[in-house]
Amino acid sequence: MSRRRPDVPALVEAARAGQPRAVARLITLVENADPALRAVMERLASYTGNAHIIGLTGSPGVGKSTTTSALVGAMRARGMRVGVLAVDPSSPFSGGALLGDRIRLIDHALDDGVYMRSMASRGHLGGLSWATPQALRVLDAAGCEVIFLETVGVGQSEVEVAALADTTMVLLAPGMGDGIQAAKAGILEIADVFVVNKADRDGVDVTMRDIRGMISLGERKEAGDWRPPVEKLVAEKGDGLDDVVAALDKHWQWLQETGELQHRRERRAAEEIEAIAVRTLRQRMGNLDGAGDLAAQAQAVVAGEQDPYTAADRIVEHL
Repeated sequence: MSRRRPDVPALVEAARAGQPRAVARLITLVENADPALRAVMERLASYTGNAHIIGLTGSPGVGKSTTTSALVGAMRARGMRVGVLAVDPSSPFSGGALLGDRIRLIDHALDDGVYMRSMASRGHLGGLSWATPQALRVLDAAGCEVIFLETVGVGQSEVEVAALADTTMVLLAPGMGDGIQAAKAGILEIADVFVVNKADRDGVDVTMRDIRGMISLGERKEAGDWRPPVEKLVAEKGDGLDDVVAALDKHWQWLQETGELQHRRERRAAEEIEAIAVRTLRQRMGNLDGAGDLAAQAQAVVAGEQDPYTAADRIVEHL
């Protein structure tokens, strides 16, 4: 039996009207790399570019999901429509997400103004799924004014979130060695806002001092450049939440006033285009391999009849 082809125009219109099932279906098409995905992206293109995308990253156990839930509540109190993409580790058996963020964000489960989706990383390095950029486009086009992108939490590999977010928030916690971890992971370079969560624990002042010290040591700022603030937060209680939201607002305003927002989004689009082009080339390479062309070139290289660069050039000529 052939699968029924999705009605792309109807799905897009329903998603634009805020229907959760339509949004879910579009993101599923993205995750499955459905043949209809090209048509979906063509339909959505003119509706994107309005949402403030906020990436949340940090070591496992710092409270990313609890912080996300608190921030969602703050944005909903303003009457804003909110999207949440939580990229989780993949099941080695099904490939699905191991952790259910609808459970962790249960307070917002029945709120029509919040759309939450757990996506599996499916082995993708960098803490994100390869499908994340297109999923963000779906939520943006569906009318979400703020989108929170929460990463897997894989330590030193998760700096990739900065390439997809307008504002990158790095969460740390006292007593976890996060100051040293941040320096190792290159997180100092990607953070727009630092948040020390679980600030009711001992050692919070030491953690904040360490982070501020490392920011100062690494600074090569010019006048008007953004200097990442360091805020305290107890996400479970909401203590310090107003200061964190104010820092996010201030960075959003700075992005718009300086033109940095346009620069970041153009860079993001360039990387997305490159990723799609590389994926297309790899698919064509697979077709060549199946036809025996790649294998023949490899045999010639092993036999010393040609060098690998010449072989690669011949493969590219046939793409």
